[in-house]
Amino acid sequence: MSMGHYTNLTDPRTELEVVRDWNGIDQVVLRSPRGAYARVSLHGGQVLSWRNDRGEELLFTSSKAIFKPPKAMRGGIPICFPQFGNSGTLEQHGFARNRIWALDEEHPPLNQNDNNSKASVDLILKPSEDDLKCWPHGFEFRLRVSLTKDGNLSLVSRIRNVNGKPFSFSFGYHTYLSVSDISEVRIEGLETLDYLDNLSQRERFTEQGDAITFESEVDRVYVSSPNVIAVLDHEKKRTFVIRKEGLPDVVVWNPWEKKSKNIVDFGDEEYKQMLCVDAAAAERQITLKPGEEWTGKLELSEVPSTNCSGHLDQPGIII
Repeated sequence: MSMGHYTNLTDPRTELEVVRDWNGIDQVVLRSPRGAYARVSLHGGQVLSWRNDRGEELLFTSSKAIFKPPKAMRGGIPICFPQFGNSGTLEQHGFARNRIWALDEEHPPLNQNDNNSKASVDLILKPSEDDLKCWPHGFEFRLRVSLTKDGNLSLVSRIRNVNGKPFSFSFGYHTYLSVSDISEVRIEGLETLDYLDNLSQRERFTEQGDAITFESEVDRVYVSSPNVIAVLDHEKKRTFVIRKEGLPDVVVWNPWEKKSKNIVDFGDEEYKQMLCVDAAAAERQITLKPGEEWTGKLELSEVPSTNCSGHLDQPGIII
């Protein structure tokens, strides 16, 4: 994707670095002092890019991705709300990823020189009239995307019920990680857990392996999962550490060879370079009473694999 497609803007209200894509949709650029980088589109509130301080892209985007609303782009971190997957009456993964979000001026971004040294942007989504026709619930969805001084990427979602009656939803951060070779990747932290297998009508199984490795299609919801898991990329000698709060499940997905050929916006061989590991509330819905607010947090960090020992012993994240 050539930077020639972008127009650089600066929003004087927020001092954010804003670029405008070729559809005229704003994207916010976050930078850390050491050179890490993230880019967030107001289309879907979707993180499109996350690079480390060496300039390496850490999120996968399909070479056949369609960058045209209302379709969500295949890659990055689409926000799945108010439905995860297709286990409901709405379009797959809900409508939040297909809507145009707004900058949230009531919650100004954190100063880049604050105690946490984070570069942040705050976005907000409220339902349109069309949304209320298909999902008749009043909500305010606030999303804060931050890049820490160490280059960690964090997403904090706050969903408030501004309705007169309770509503329930499912949710997921549909995170496309970039990997060197899927056959050289393993996930640690999900051993011995129960999972629902979407390839077997959501039948419940128990994970038997010491770590999860990949040699065929995988589409599983690991339930009641720990708040820290690790994705080890043997070839690149790097590890993604995934920390989450408020999201009990981890969804693991790779379409493998056969299914890849049937996905329009996905290359036939691209399954080898990606893995989705989603912090989610997928097995059981979250219910909010009027006035209640739910918070779901995700933090992604990238560390050399040799330095990974001990990460899974750490307690919950602080964002």
